[in-house]
Amino acid sequence: MSNETNKTATSIGIIIDGNRRWAKEHNLPSLEGHRKGYEKILETMEWARAASVKEVIIYAFSTENWNRSEEEVGYLMKLFEYAFDTGMQDLITQDVRIRFIGERARLPENILKKMDEVAEQTKEGKNGTVAFALSYGGRAEILSAVNALLVKGREVVTEEEFREVMWSSGLADPDLIIRTGGEKRLSNFLTWQSVYSELFFTDTKWPAFTKEEFNSILADFALRERRLGK
Repeated sequence: MSNETNKTATSIGIIIDGNRRWAKEHNLPSLEGHRKGYEKILETMEWARAASVKEVIIYAFSTENWNRSEEEVGYLMKLFEYAFDTGMQDLITQDVRIRFIGERARLPENILKKMDEVAEQTKEGKNGTVAFALSYGGRAEILSAVNALLVKGREVVTEEEFREVMWSSGLADPDLIIRTGGEKRLSNFLTWQSVYSELFFTDTKWPAFTKEEFNSILADFALRERRLGK
């Protein structure tokens, strides 16, 4: 038997899915599902800190999400703005480093300004890192890195050099990725980084995700053998 079993997860990715379906089940507007989903993110960060998870990457808004209705996209942008103004104060006071990864060019200027302010304010955070993937797509991140290297005139690079020019440079490849909402795919999330991540899929919709289920997933992860190709 391999000795490559990891007992704890230090870095996790979370694909949050099911906000709109949860709202429909509760006879609520879709936008209310997103609000509840945002509150769940804050709860989950508390659980992660309690479990000594050092780094969490939240898939909050994908490049494909821009294709949703103008009303929904507009609401989500306002929700992000509110989160940066008010909702992240708990993370800031907990001395958590906050990062944002994604295609910045498509985001409104006011959102970018607040993102930069939060990232700058928390860059020395010592109690873990949370990275929000906004306007993010794994393929887009890879293409961005390729183009950055082409601009530099590079023709041959190592994996390490390639990784350094990715949006997520400085973040670890996640030990595990959790997806809520019942779908069993990664949907363009961390395409490069997920090659050896352990995958966990749950039918629970994101607003209904619980601390008990989160801890159960971490416990299951601790029992998995991670040979990493060896």
